Amino acid sequence: MNSEQKQIRNNYLFMKKCVESNPVVPIQQEWLISMLTLVPQSLMEGKDREKLVEELLNEITNDYEMSMKRYMVRSVLIKPEVKLLEYEKEGPLPVEPEGLDFSRPWHKSFIQARKQIFENLHILHPTLRILLEIGYRMFSKLLVVDVSCFRSRGPVECESLQNDVSIKCLKTEEKILNTWYPRVINLFTRKEALEGVKPDQMDSFYNCVTTLMSNQLKELLKRTVEAYVKLFDLEDQRWLPLFRMELTFDDEKMDFYPSFPDLEDTILCIITLIAQTLQ
Repeated sequence: MNSEQKQIRNNYLFMKKCVESNPVVPIQQEWLISMLTLVPQSLMEGKDREKLVEELLNEITNDYEMSMKRYMVRSVLIKPEVKLLEYEKEGPLPVEPEGLDFSRPWHKSFIQARKQIFENLHILHPTLRILLEIGYRMFSKLLVVDVSCFRSRGPVECESLQNDVSIKCLKTEEKILNTWYPRVINLFTRKEALEGVKPDQMDSFYNCVTTLMSNQLKELLKRTVEAYVKLFDLEDQRWLPLFRMELTFDDEKMDFYPSFPDLEDTILCIITLIAQTLQ
C-alpha cells in the first residue's frame, strides 16, 4: 500500500473507532420479556435453566449492541475502497429474510407428498390416535410402584421391602390388564377400526400398533425407574427409604446386619423387579 491509501485507511479506522465508542441506547426490557414468552415453559424449568436463560439474554443484548454500533458506523461513515480494508470486521452481518422460491411449481408435488404420507403413515390413522389418547390417560400419572411412600413407614427390613415392591408390581400389572388392555382390544374389534387400511397394509398396520403399545409400556417402566433412582438424590433426601440395620458382635468382631453388599443388592433388586413387570 502507498502512503496515501494507508493514511485513508488509518483515518477511516480511527473515525470508525470514535463512532463505535459513542453510547448506544440499551435494549428495552419489554423486548426481552416478550422474547421469553415465545419460549415454551417446559424448556425453562429445571435447576440449570435459569443460568441458561440468563446467558441467552446476555447474548441477545450483546448482538443488539453490536448491530446498533454497526448501524451507526454505516450511517455516519462511507467506507472507502482501500486495499485490505474489506478484511476489517464490522460485526455480524444482518440476515436478510428469504421468501419462498416460486421459480418452480411446488403445489402439485406438495399435495402428492401429503397424500402419500396420509396413506402410508399409520400413526395418523384415527384409531391409533385414539390408542395414544387411551395410553396417555392411563399412564401419564401412573407408576408401576411408588417407593416414595415407604419413607413414612419408618425403618423397614430389606426382605420386607422387596416383598412389598413385588406385590405392588403384580397389582399394577393386574390393573393394567383389567383396564387398559381390554379397552385396546375393544378399540380394534370395532368395524370402523380398520377403515381406510388396505389389505396389503394390514401387517404393517398391526406392527405399528404393537410398537406403539410396547413404547407406552416401556415409557411407564422407564419413568418408574427414574422416579426410584431420584429417591437417592443426595441434595434431596426427603423420600429416601429407611432400612432397618442391626449392630452385631460375634467372635469379638463388630459388624452390621445386613451387610453393605446385601443392602446394595436389595436396592438394585427393586430395579430388577420393576423392569421385569409387564413383560
